[in-house]
Amino acid sequence: MSLVLYGHPFSSYTQKVLIALYENGTPFEFRSLGPDKPQHSAEWLRRWPLRKFPLLVDGERTVVETSIIIEYLQLVHPGPVRLLPADPMAALDVRFLDRFFDLHVMNAMQLAVDGALTGNPVKRQEGLAAAVEKLERAYAWLEGQLSGRTWAAGADFTLADCAAAPSLFYADWTHRISEAYPVLRAYRARLLARPSFARAVDEARPFRRLFPLGAPDRD
Repeated sequence: MSLVLYGHPFSSYTQKVLIALYENGTPFEFRSLGPDKPQHSAEWLRRWPLRKFPLLVDGERTVVETSIIIEYLQLVHPGPVRLLPADPMAALDVRFLDRFFDLHVMNAMQLAVDGALTGNPVKRQEGLAAAVEKLERAYAWLEGQLSGRTWAAGADFTLADCAAAPSLFYADWTHRISEAYPVLRAYRARLLARPSFARAVDEARPFRRLFPLGAPDRD
C-alpha cells in the first residue's frame, strides 16, 4: 500500500483529511501518533520536523498541510467524489470557504483550547472570551452565506465541507451554535450525518477525554 497517513483520530485537521479519503474509498494505512507508537512519531518527525500533522506519505513523496493533501489526492488518487470543482472560479470559491473554516472557525476555537491547556484559570477565561467573540462573528456570517445551500459551496460536497465538518464540530463544543443560527445548525447536523464524517467521529470517540474544555455528552 503506497499511501500512509500520520495523525491522530481526535485531531480536527487529521479528520479533515480522513473525510476526503473516506469519501472516495481511497486505500491507505493510518499510523496514529502518540506515546504508545514511538516508531510512528520518529518517522513523522524525520519527514516533517515542524511537528505538524497530519502528514501524507505516497511512496517517496511527503505531502503536508490539509488543503494541499486533499488537492494532491484529487490529482494523483482521484475517486468518484470530486472535492475541487473543475471550473477555476468555482474552485476558487471552494478554496476560500476552506480557508474560512480553518482560519475563522477552527483557529478561533483553538484560542479557547490553548487557554485551557495552560492550566491557568485567568488564561482559560481569556482564551474562551476571545474564542466566543470570533466564533460569533463567524457564525453570523455563515448563517447568511449558507442560506439556500445543501453544502458549503452549493449542491456538491467539496473540500470546503471537509474543513467545515471538524471545525463546526469542535467549535460548537466550545461555544454552542445558538438557535439564532438555524441554517448553520442544520448544516452542522448534515455534516454529522455524512457517512465519511460520521466514521471519523466514531473513530475519535475513545479520545474525548482529551478535550480540555470538557466534551459534551452529545454528538
